[in-house]
Amino acid sequence: MDKIESNLTGLRYAEEQTIKVLPGVGGADAVWYPLEPNSYTDFGGEITTVKRNPITASRQNKKGSATGVNASGGFAQDLTESNTTRLLQGFFFADAREKATTASLKAARIPITGVTAADDEYAAASGLGGFKVSALALASGFAIAANNGLKKVSAATATDVGVAQPLTDEAAPPATAQLETVGFEFATGDASLSANGNKLRLNSVAVNMTTLGLIPGEWVYLGGDGTTNRFGDDKHGFCRVGAIATGYLEFDKSDFDAVVDAGAGKAIQLFFGIFIQNESVRSLIKRRTYHVERTLDQDDNGEMAEYLIGAVPNELTLNFPQEDKVTVDMSFMALDNMQRDGTEGLLPGTRPDIVEAECFNTSLNFSRIKLSVLDNENSNPVPLAAYLQDIKLSINNGATANKALGVFGGFEVSVGNFDEIGSVQAYFNGMDATRAVRNNTSCTLDVAIVKDGIGMVFDLPLITLGNGRLSVEADTPVMLPLDTMAAESRFKTTMTFTQFPYLPAIASNV
Repeated sequence: MDKIESNLTGLRYAEEQTIKVLPGVGGADAVWYPLEPNSYTDFGGEITTVKRNPITASRQNKKGSATGVNASGGFAQDLTESNTTRLLQGFFFADAREKATTASLKAARIPITGVTAADDEYAAASGLGGFKVSALALASGFAIAANNGLKKVSAATATDVGVAQPLTDEAAPPATAQLETVGFEFATGDASLSANGNKLRLNSVAVNMTTLGLIPGEWVYLGGDGTTNRFGDDKHGFCRVGAIATGYLEFDKSDFDAVVDAGAGKAIQLFFGIFIQNESVRSLIKRRTYHVERTLDQDDNGEMAEYLIGAVPNELTLNFPQEDKVTVDMSFMALDNMQRDGTEGLLPGTRPDIVEAECFNTSLNFSRIKLSVLDNENSNPVPLAAYLQDIKLSINNGATANKALGVFGGFEVSVGNFDEIGSVQAYFNGMDATRAVRNNTSCTLDVAIVKDGIGMVFDLPLITLGNGRLSVEADTPVMLPLDTMAAESRFKTTMTFTQFPYLPAIASNV
């Protein structure tokens, strides 16, 4: 073997039980999740050395010594529905807030043991009690097509979930079969819209809204594909929960103005998903550390690999360039690195296959882009710019390795504040945005992308804008470059992410 082709390398990561230590005896319980890197930045360990240079007539240095290692690594990959969400928990230092699911990001999968047509039920040994009656559940991974898709829960116990749609007997579903809560359907005529000033409210008489599992700051999608499942063709869209009471959800951001609609004859559907935010309560802040594995093809004895050990998620950048795909850059600060040849082989653990998914593009997959002045009394304010050309959203955890005498590499990692600094290139269309920069006006920015019934929302609830120096060039539109500097919002968070495992077709702009 004279060389290794880069196309024969691979990238995976496993969450550590404690820093530098994989779960299970010898790491046997580690799960190595695959990634799809487009490129790498400084992956591995840089060995630091010191030389001996005594005063001597020979005027020659003596052999020195290796004194330490600086380990880190980064990579860029396309954003898909399946390759980033789990890792975002690490970058946000938080657990994902999930609704009832058999495929949690934080716990072992609950196997579905069977499907019964006579009762239209999914069965498991345990763990199904979290599913609520009238919840909308997405069934996927079943071998029989009729058992997949959006289902309305009609009954639920710890071992069975009954649904309103007909199912087909399936005695042994594949290991990939799963159920996850993706929304809720209100009884016909129960849900209505009202206006609290210029803020939109979704009201219910029969449903206690505090039991839906939502929190202020979380995004939802109001309305389904069926005409009886939405208030109207101009009354559906993404909304952010601003306040929750027993009888209503109040939205402080919405795709349409605050209106009144009794919802007569309508069984309104509401969709939601996985929610991640940087937490402010100490008990909810969770640092995750990882082994990151880069395989390097095979030598004469087997698979070779190099590892980052004790890797703390440090910097993340979301890139939304014009007429391109959405990409994400991730980098880790690690305590050590390790190389293993074919004789030693890969570290133990389970290595699932990649979940194939398409990327999001920046021409067809935006459903919402809104930069506006922060207005807590108006859920649908006028945007500061009609069109944006480019967006970058970056977070930095300020991770640094702690070094000590007697330690080769680092023994721990310290982190700083959760810091977000981004940039926007906007088409200039008036003075409102430039004045918002000058006046240090509180603003907000959110981006929603949707493709093939899957959606994501990235939200900066409170930002101030910088730069604002107009770019004027011959024969081109006047551009307004803006910097975004996020801060702790009224929700006690700086940035949030919502992933929708299922969205109706009307959520897409195409």
